[in-house]
Amino acid sequence: MIISKRHKKLALKTIVARKISRLPPGDWNKTYPDVLESYDFFKTLDDSNLEQFSLYYIMVYDRTLPVGATVCFLMDYPMDSDIGGPLKRVTTFIRKLMPKFLSLKILFCGMPLGQGRIGITGQADTVMQVITRRIEQIARKNKAAVIVFKGFDQASALLLDPLKKAGFSKIKSLPSTELKIDFKDFEGYLKTLSSASRYDLRRKFKKVDGQVDISLETAVELKEDTLQEVYRLYLELVNKHDMGFELMPLDFFRKISRNMPNHAKYFLWRIEGRLVAFMLCFVSTDLFMDYYLGLDYSVAHKYHLYFIKLRDTLNWCIKHGIKKYDMGFTGYETKKRLDFDLIPLYIYVKLRNRALRPVYNLICKFLKKE
Repeated sequence: MIISKRHKKLALKTIVARKISRLPPGDWNKTYPDVLESYDFFKTLDDSNLEQFSLYYIMVYDRTLPVGATVCFLMDYPMDSDIGGPLKRVTTFIRKLMPKFLSLKILFCGMPLGQGRIGITGQADTVMQVITRRIEQIARKNKAAVIVFKGFDQASALLLDPLKKAGFSKIKSLPSTELKIDFKDFEGYLKTLSSASRYDLRRKFKKVDGQVDISLETAVELKEDTLQEVYRLYLELVNKHDMGFELMPLDFFRKISRNMPNHAKYFLWRIEGRLVAFMLCFVSTDLFMDYYLGLDYSVAHKYHLYFIKLRDTLNWCIKHGIKKYDMGFTGYETKKRLDFDLIPLYIYVKLRNRALRPVYNLICKFLKKE
């Protein structure tokens, strides 16, 4: 479905599509940032039978010229996502009987699983006004209680900070992590670490290398039996870390290779033929994105699979001339010890119910509102 609307006072037109295939690829690619998570990535999301969220693609035109593009997603967000222990088990049980129990409908502008981006090639403030209006309309139509611009870096501040005048609050979000690869080999990387971290890694590698043979295989597309193994490890990680917000269906892992054959790649680690770890990554000329990881936790700690993965991945990046390694979110303490930089990200949040905003603004103070 495509919905088109002309904004007379601003002399611009917006188109909202529920499938990115309804939009011209050339128009999207001219406008949206030149990143790996773009048209073909979103096509994979559309093709993957997602159940957690509904996607909306917004294009802005100045007559026939594309001048703006972004993606939004709507979902029922579980308000008890940070609750643990017995109470968590109770709310989980109740939700099986009442799926919408303790959930809040939120419309996000940004990525379901990554950094938020808005593409603008026209006059920035005018295009942003049109995009914001369209997002407000989508939220109103779907009775979303909250609008969130999710996961934007500081470079987006000039574009998004004016939202604060429209009732949005700017809050620090979880940062992303990246490592600049400016060393010639893995030994050169180790020398960038503290002596304690360097000693710890060498000790781990010496222990594992003398104990077991862990083989690495890379593949663009997986056979069905391997795909099932990969998904089992993925679900094991999701269940261990309670990452329900980012739960992806099997079809995503099946179709990503077909839709992004030049950029999607699987790394597979085996012990005596048994898959014990996998990584789905996206690769360009100088960027490596560690997107999804799965570990067999029955052997992960014994054989330090996380660090074996790091060593093998960095060696691959160095061999192929990659200059930046993006390792995404979570695990910050470990990544800081491994010399990854933390990239600050922000969310802009607006409660649509004005009567409840005083309470909401009080909550924001505890969330370090800017």
